[in-house]
Formats: sequence, structure tokens, C-alpha cells
Amino acid sequence: MTTMKAAQKRAQAKVEYNAFLAGCPSRQLLDRISDKWVVLIMCALGGDSSPGQPGAAHADAPKAMRYSEISRLLAGVSQKMLTQTLRSLEHDGLLTRTVTPTVPVTGSYELTDLGLSLQHMTRGLRNWAQTHMAEVLANRENYDARTS
Repeated sequence: MTTMKAAQKRAQAKVEYNAFLAGCPSRQLLDRISDKWVVLIMCALGGDSSPGQPGAAHADAPKAMRYSEISRLLAGVSQKMLTQTLRSLEHDGLLTRTVTPTVPVTGSYELTDLGLSLQHMTRGLRNWAQTHMAEVLANRENYDARTS
């Protein structure tokens, strides 16, 4: 029986990833990255947090942000949800947390290279949603009028 090295196993598994199959681990990743808080955190850390016209392509450079900055920016996120989401993104290697030994201890979050590669897509998703929301709302109204 031939044994495979770890790199060979990873290469074989990569070929076998197919999100259309029920047991594919990429489904878990898709579930995680399609969460609204993940999209918004990725956009914020990617520098896409400045208010402006919906769909605007304007974005600053990626930046490290403290927990409190992210919390203030993401209206409506609970402390528990923000903490869980940041931990899961760190676990997946999409961001890093740097702890500064101050009183009290502060932590800042920053996108990794892997996170930056995803952030470009989350920015597009956010911009698309903001740009097309009026059309979606109109379609919902039309649908509701036809089906009631």
C-alpha cells in the first residue's frame, strides 16, 4: 500500500473539491463567507468602509482596525456575533489579531493575504447589493402585487 505525503494529500483533495457534492468541505467555507457580517467585516478591513454613493468603487487601502472601531461601523451587530465572526475569520486564516499590551489590553484586526484575495469579491458583492437594492425592492413589490 502506498502512503501519501501531506502535500500529496492536499493536492488530491484540492482536485476533489466540488461544492455541489454534499460532503465537500468547501460548503462550510461558502456558508461562512456568505454571511452578511463576514462580508461587511471584510469590506471594513479592506478599507471599503467610507460612506458614499451606493455602488461607488472608492476604497481606501486595507487597514488594521480595533474591535471597537469595527463594532461602531457595523450597525446592528451584537458583541457576541462580532466576536464569533472575528474568531472564525482568524481561524480560517482570513485575518490576524494583534494584541497590544496596554491597560486595558487592545487588539487590532487586519486582513491576511488570503483575506485580501477574498475582500475584493466581498467589496463587489456589497457594491452590487447597494447599487441594485432599489430594483430588488421594486421586484418584490411587483411579485407581492401579483401573488396577493
